[in-house]
Amino acid sequence: MLNSIKEIYENVIVAYIDQLCSTPLLLIMSILDVVIVVYLFYKLFQMLKGTRAWQLSKGIIFLILGTFLSDVLKLNILNYILSSVMTYGVFMLIVIFQPELRRALEQLGTNKFSKYFGIDQDMNTKIKENIYKIAIAAMELSKTGTGALIVIEREIKIQDIIATGIVMNSDISPQLLVNIFEPKTPLHDGAVIISNHKIAAASCMLPLADDKDIARELGTRHRAAIGISKESDSIVVVVSEETGKVSIAKDGTLIADVREDVLKKILIKNLIVEVKPKVKQQKKVMKEETKE
Repeated sequence: MLNSIKEIYENVIVAYIDQLCSTPLLLIMSILDVVIVVYLFYKLFQMLKGTRAWQLSKGIIFLILGTFLSDVLKLNILNYILSSVMTYGVFMLIVIFQPELRRALEQLGTNKFSKYFGIDQDMNTKIKENIYKIAIAAMELSKTGTGALIVIEREIKIQDIIATGIVMNSDISPQLLVNIFEPKTPLHDGAVIISNHKIAAASCMLPLADDKDIARELGTRHRAAIGISKESDSIVVVVSEETGKVSIAKDGTLIADVREDVLKKILIKNLIVEVKPKVKQQKKVMKEETKE
């Protein structure tokens, strides 16, 4: 057995490695081949993990290992049984994994190629979808007079602020945002931080602005919104508990009482456009946004 393994190593593996070294193009194609196969197995793992098929997959892996070991250890009867099961295993897999296979084929038939293989949709489109979700939540909270603080992280990371709250790492949805700020619930007091297109944490503590030129009628939420917008480049959506009005804090300035369409425009203008304007241009933009 050792001689046969040595023969395979010398005649197959070593010869193949020599061939790869002598032909660079073949080496590149082989690396690409391995990368694609590893990626496909990774996506298969992601698709199966957490489903009923994942438990069955572990059983199949155990069956394959058992067949291999029974052959190596010359357990002929066991190997015959396991080999027979493996022979008809393809038909068994089709029956067992029928729902998962149908779902995968439906995705392949209806979705774009890039989406099926996990390449994310255009980032600007994703940001815009999240902006609409935040705007919907803000308006729902406004209707009920529910106070809210939604901080949208940009280039300057605010991990120290996220650490003060309860980590969530959840997808953004209007329903979840509204539910978080529901009065008398555990997470309603504090701010929600949106980072990397997810709700990173809730019930976070923000630094308060203490500038003397801030209007006295502004409450703690608005002062906190202005405070974090001065210490970072984050944009903050504030819903007043007293008036139900929606405001936006940006660069230490508060744009008060904005409509839903204006809220969307300001967020789209500041979150999708990557190029930062100069200081003078920033003041001009703020004036235009205030007029809107």
